[in-house]
Amino acid sequence: MYAVIETGGKQYQVKEGDTLFVEKLNAEADQTVNFKVVAVSGDNGITVGAPYVDNATVEAKVLKNGKAKKITVFTYKPKKGEKKKQGHRQPYTQVKIEAIKA
Repeated sequence: MYAVIETGGKQYQVKEGDTLFVEKLNAEADQTVNFKVVAVSGDNGITVGAPYVDNATVEAKVLKNGKAKKITVFTYKPKKGEKKKQGHRQPYTQVKIEAIKA
């Protein structure tokens, strides 16, 4: 059984026991969060919501919050002497999928 969830403007295909990194959530470590389900696959086949599947949730446990590795953003315009160098670390939340309720 798997489900397609939506969080942070992105969709993820998950199964029970999966660990994934999502956009930062407003939750502390060891808290339980619920995600909106876009589609769920079960014994009866696949059910697709419009836009979400009614009475279906995915429970996940927050493992940790953190920041990803630093990336360098460099822009410049040739022949103008204009350049700008910036760094960015994207915040994330690591979650473990506990249960898919459909």
